[in-house]
Amino acid sequence: MYTVDEIVMRAPVEACFQAGADVERWPERLPHYRWVRFQRKDGFGTGLVEMAARRSFGPLQYPVWWVSEMHVDTARPAVIYRHVDGITTGMDVEWTFQDRGDGTTHVRIVHDWKQGPRWPLPGVGRRAIGDVVIGPVFIHHVAGRTLAGIKRHVENG
Repeated sequence: MYTVDEIVMRAPVEACFQAGADVERWPERLPHYRWVRFQRKDGFGTGLVEMAARRSFGPLQYPVWWVSEMHVDTARPAVIYRHVDGITTGMDVEWTFQDRGDGTTHVRIVHDWKQGPRWPLPGVGRRAIGDVVIGPVFIHHVAGRTLAGIKRHVENG
């Protein structure tokens, strides 16, 4: 499973990077996040982080949850995750921030999950579940809302 979500934000790279990496503040900025807490914090945007969000289906709210090793690369800049617990264990996630030279930043999130879920359903391949259900129905939806919320935050200050 490989998904890409991207958006252009009318803000400098540093503001977008800081807002994207400041995950502990996401629940107050992003209403679809239920909580974000570090189980082990090694520094800003670095450590073992537990995240919980909601995937809405009309009036129904489906809870999603995962734990990731998270670190930031301030030189690139990038925010990098490796999911280590939850249905998406083994997924790699990378946020990148590119200055477009006109006061805007291109923000891109790539979710790459080569092996798919650990629990294959009878008659259904592991990769099919990731490619057909988890990626487009859950990950794309949550990532898109996250990008939109970060955009609102950095553009409205």
